[in-house]
Amino acid sequence: MTGVAEVLTEVLALGIAVAASPFPIIPAILLLFTPRARATSFGFVAGWVIGVLVATGVFIALAAIVELANEPPTWASWTRIVIGAALLALGVRRWLTRGRQQEAPAWMQSVDRLTPPTALRLGLLLSAANPKVLLLTAAAGLSIGAADLTSTQTVITTVVFTLVAAISVVLPVLLYLVAGERILGPLGSVRSWLQDNNAAVMAVVILVIGALLLVKGLQGV
Repeated sequence: MTGVAEVLTEVLALGIAVAASPFPIIPAILLLFTPRARATSFGFVAGWVIGVLVATGVFIALAAIVELANEPPTWASWTRIVIGAALLALGVRRWLTRGRQQEAPAWMQSVDRLTPPTALRLGLLLSAANPKVLLLTAAAGLSIGAADLTSTQTVITTVVFTLVAAISVVLPVLLYLVAGERILGPLGSVRSWLQDNNAAVMAVVILVIGALLLVKGLQGV
């Protein structure tokens, strides 16, 4: 039986992994330099939050269907092992290819032309349809769904994970609302650093979380 404190600890680590990834932070900052900064950044944040929440909810439902909450379910441990191994493989690949020049994705090249609805769709796409983020939300959702939690505890834990996972996307927008264009200089420096070191930072985050999930899964087998 998994208690709420243990589940919260695990999903907090997974949420921090999503938030620490440069992947969602870069577009969130880029949108603040566009002509419709507030509207498009709000749309992107909404899409990102909805994507993370829906993906997590789907995996919570999948875990609940199995209905093995009376004792520590072996399938949950094996799932952690599989996801952990997949993250380790992604992390190693990301680290080994970190020095290669990569062409900017199409959405980044057209960010100035985004409208609030297209920014919302971009947030959905980069969260719910991104393999790295999806693996992390899958791990969180399966952990929550496999735990012996009440409905209220499940909702609270899911909301906590989503908020933590979205904090790095929300924070630049909040800073912009408070400080206005004065914050664009520091945010531009952060964006440039993240773009230069995106692969290395992403690799480290994925490797750490992958190792943690693998160890936790092996302990439960």
